[in-house]
Amino acid sequence: RAAAHMAYGARLRAYRFDKYRTKRKKEELSKLDRVVFMVADSATARQAFAPLDKVADAICFARDLVAEPPNVIYPESMAARVRTLTRLGLAVEVLGVKEMRKLGMGSLLGVAQGSTHDPRVVVMRWNGAARGKAPIAFIGKGVTFDSGGLSLKTSKGMEDMKWDMAGSAAVVGTMAALAGRRAKANAVGVIGLVENMPSGTAQRPGDVVTSASGQTIEVLNTDAEGRLVLADVLWYCQDRFKPVAMIDLATLTGAIIMALGHENAGLFTNSDELSDSLLKAGQSAGERVWRMPLAESYDKQINSDIADMKNIGEGNAGSIIGAQFLKRFVNDVPWAHLDIAGVAWSKKDAPTVPKGATGWGIRLLDRLVRDYYEG
Repeated sequence: RAAAHMAYGARLRAYRFDKYRTKRKKEELSKLDRVVFMVADSATARQAFAPLDKVADAICFARDLVAEPPNVIYPESMAARVRTLTRLGLAVEVLGVKEMRKLGMGSLLGVAQGSTHDPRVVVMRWNGAARGKAPIAFIGKGVTFDSGGLSLKTSKGMEDMKWDMAGSAAVVGTMAALAGRRAKANAVGVIGLVENMPSGTAQRPGDVVTSASGQTIEVLNTDAEGRLVLADVLWYCQDRFKPVAMIDLATLTGAIIMALGHENAGLFTNSDELSDSLLKAGQSAGERVWRMPLAESYDKQINSDIADMKNIGEGNAGSIIGAQFLKRFVNDVPWAHLDIAGVAWSKKDAPTVPKGATGWGIRLLDRLVRDYYEG
């Protein structure tokens, strides 16, 4: 078991994304090629490593998605990459604009309307448990590039926005990990893929959109777009799949970095039981979460004068306000929102995470499924 986990760590740390580097110094070419462990029972060690190896494959796949430039990964191309995971036994379904309009996803479509790239919703299913058993559901924000829309970011604030789809990549990676290791659980992953761009057709501050839930939203800031995407995807997921619980992952707010830095993801939930499970799984997997508050006093800050709600609050508690917004689209389903803005990308090397895309969330959710939803 020790050898298996050391090999797993070596695989994660040896990852690098250098496909676009054509001129390299000799020392930059050095890369771990092979590690050999001398153990008393190599067959048992290989057996212990096999599922971890599949999880490592999934994490590397997700890291690649996040690291790719935005001219390579956009809604259509990302959906195409997800389709390749059918080789693992995942069922993959892609919804286009026509299907989204039929479902009334005005909130998601509003975010996408300024881009030349059409949005996509991708549904992944893994059925490893009894037929008919309610699945655990994972939902991801997939803004493949976030300019801020007409509420334009600064040039510095825009530099890193290719990874505003890290939540969706984590969901893709989690589903790939479950399928790869043949998890004895039913799971569904749903990601909303859009590009948020300014143009003559872009959403305007002050627009009112109707979400798939029928609730209306006054869009006062087009850079608070991830919650608009998730609103429709959360509603669609709980309405169609009737999951036992839903967990969404999103690089939702810079405010969570101010609160927690780059050490923990923010956890918001309507379920103490789900909170406890996530906290324990995070501690075991080395991807820690910290529970943040939800309360009516925060929720009332997003009441709108002309619609059911507005997409921003009064300027304070930004990460909490974002979570309160999402909570309006989950009904009574046990739900958790993980704001991963501070942990999706690393600017320095760590023991199992090289500088760059981290693939954060896959180890956490795989452990959560393993400990609480399998069998």
